Amino acid sequence: MDTLQAFVLGIIQGLTEYLPVSSSGHLTIGSYFFGLEDGESNLMFVIAVHLATVLSTLVILWKDIVWLIKGCLKFQWNDEMKYLVNIIISMIPIGIVGVFFKDAVEEVFGSGLFVVGLMLLLTATLLTFSYYAKPRQKENISMKDAFIIGLSQACAVMPGLSRSGSTIATGLLLGNKKEKLAQFSFLMVIPPIVGEALLDCLKIAKDGYETAMAGISPISMLVGFLAAFVVGCLACKWMINIVKKGKLIYFAIYCAIVGSICVISSL
Repeated sequence: MDTLQAFVLGIIQGLTEYLPVSSSGHLTIGSYFFGLEDGESNLMFVIAVHLATVLSTLVILWKDIVWLIKGCLKFQWNDEMKYLVNIIISMIPIGIVGVFFKDAVEEVFGSGLFVVGLMLLLTATLLTFSYYAKPRQKENISMKDAFIIGLSQACAVMPGLSRSGSTIATGLLLGNKKEKLAQFSFLMVIPPIVGEALLDCLKIAKDGYETAMAGISPISMLVGFLAAFVVGCLACKWMINIVKKGKLIYFAIYCAIVGSICVISSL
């Protein structure tokens, strides 16, 4: 992977981590068209750009994070503590899948264009349902809803099934308000991404850094990291406004088109 490829893939990661179009799926598509291996040789790059988007989330939502920390430090059962508990509850399904089943899922289903295409079509379906469904609006995200939204995040280990698209669409179908869903969706994803990065780092430490770094230079990795961070900041802020305005149907159309192209290209 050269510097230009790392720059482009960093932009793709930063943009698609927050837009409901699947970052993992688009990294697979980008790697395919660049002729790059989508696997162990690029693992360090994948870790770097994912951590870059976590950092961009912290930057954009820092006021909400400070609000949570200050509230929890009061050691009272207040709104902040309830919110944090909901985030922890939402992490349970992805924690179980990530630790015990992620490798099995990847082994069974793979991560090629055909699977990515099918999952993008599924993402399009979810977004379409959430756009047209009109459930009764709830004032706050309940613990039950947090767990169900967490289940949808766990399903998004499939490459091409958008993490943000799945969680936001599920929350909308459950009747949660658009204004609160984007914030919750982006905050709940921070611990799983960091946890996944730590597991991958342990895997790299076990297998050796040579393989994980074989496909990219440190300069290219830095370029990819910075590109993912800057674009991620812009995309995170943009996506929050998009969810509030309820414009997810356009992403459903996009996922349907790209998913169809991937499926056809893989045949």
